[in-house]
Amino acid sequence: MTEIHLDLTETTVDGPGTRLWSVHRNECPELAVHRILHLGLSDVAVPYRRVRVQPSGSFVMVGHEGRGRILLDGRWQASRAGVACLAPPRVLNAFHAVHGSRWRFAWIRYDEPEHVRPLVSAASPVRVRCDADVLWRILSGLRAEWEGGKEQRLLHHWIELAHGEAKRIAQPWHVDDRLWKVWDEVAHDLAADWTLDTLAARYRASKEQFRRVCLRELGRSPMQHLTSLRIERAQQLLDTTQDKIEAIAEQVGFENAPVFSRAFKRWVGQSPKRYRE
Repeated sequence: MTEIHLDLTETTVDGPGTRLWSVHRNECPELAVHRILHLGLSDVAVPYRRVRVQPSGSFVMVGHEGRGRILLDGRWQASRAGVACLAPPRVLNAFHAVHGSRWRFAWIRYDEPEHVRPLVSAASPVRVRCDADVLWRILSGLRAEWEGGKEQRLLHHWIELAHGEAKRIAQPWHVDDRLWKVWDEVAHDLAADWTLDTLAARYRASKEQFRRVCLRELGRSPMQHLTSLRIERAQQLLDTTQDKIEAIAEQVGFENAPVFSRAFKRWVGQSPKRYRE
């Protein structure tokens, strides 16, 4: 998939072929228990399009039928049935329908202040295979209750299930404890000169085997995941310190400020300076 080449701006386009159902926390206070901003079911076609420049919380989308495209990690990637796509807070993400296919997906968007540990982080997969029906069925159950009795106890039940499924998709580390240990070590020493050779050696596997494991479990190559961890840490430093851009670049493992700034803009959608402002 291609990288970002355009200056994407906040966009909401539906079109006559789009059918949406969603609930916002302003309508349903039970959503706030898990910091869910809103959630819903979408059945869309061209020209449906969304661009979220700096969303306030995590985003989880699970394809149910058809296909579309989603911008994550600075790259346009395919979204199809049985694939979950995830985005952390305050990072550019966008998605749109494609010609020749209706696209049905279930989604949850959170609202997570900077001091809150988000559901989706750099340690989460960006794309991961899952059961295409589970989140769709859960949100369909919530919709039936919302449009029917609106009994608070049952709404709470469906919302708990929805959040539980999102959490399971976003935090699958129990699947491969060795993989978690490797990336936990990396996260605690991001300034080190990590290479594919050193990472694979930590995992006790060949470079190709380690690459396949990361693509399967995280939806990223090892070096893409390393960049994700570095960018997330840089965001935290930009949020909480007055350190210069050059110092932050060095702390998170980039060779110099220009390289860091280019990677940050590609990943987050804006320069480090603009992000801090």
